[in-house]
Amino acid sequence: MGATADMSAVGEARSLIERAADRSAAEHLDRARAKRLEQARAIVWAARRLVTSTGSAFTTQDLVKEAGIALKTFYRYFASKDELILAVIEDMVNEAAGASAEQGALIDDPLERLYFYTTSVTSGLRSEDDHRAAQFMAIEHWRLLAWYPVEVIRASQSYTALLHEAIEACMEAGVIETSDPLAAAELVTHLVRSIFMHQAFLGPSERKLITPDRLWEFCLRGLNVHTGQQP
Repeated sequence: MGATADMSAVGEARSLIERAADRSAAEHLDRARAKRLEQARAIVWAARRLVTSTGSAFTTQDLVKEAGIALKTFYRYFASKDELILAVIEDMVNEAAGASAEQGALIDDPLERLYFYTTSVTSGLRSEDDHRAAQFMAIEHWRLLAWYPVEVIRASQSYTALLHEAIEACMEAGVIETSDPLAAAELVTHLVRSIFMHQAFLGPSERKLITPDRLWEFCLRGLNVHTGQQP
């Protein structure tokens, strides 16, 4: 009986040791992953700095110099320059969507929130840096779409998610009727992106031809917003 109890205690002790080892390994993996994420993010931000000055014309040598890393370090994180550019586009979209979500959270009316999400993208081209970034996104979006369609489409998902949430909120409030809110959000994403990329190459006077409010008027009809409800 005593021997059995002793063996049980040993077994329990081993289990605790194993759990302690597993916990230590998990913490080590978490720290290692956090460090890798930090390094990958630093590479993406170095690329974004180059984009504002040269567009996508920078080389991997330019990139590693800007990031202060070795070339082998770059290839440890990204298989190619194209993969890096995809990450840059996704990061730019996620950053813009995150900023819009923060501002949108302050807007109680769901239709006004949808209006903000829809029009703020095309009204955000103010500085030369804004236009260079938009031109970069336009050129690389269409170039990479042929080779990485899934990844390119995924890069816009954070913005589509904002629209989807707002459209569903409008449906609950009874101001929009649509049978497929996600499909509607995806269509608005395509429309907004096309206008954004088109205007990236236009001058100030030419951009006035498609104003944010004209875009919204078009979306009102497409989303079947009830008359008198628009902001």
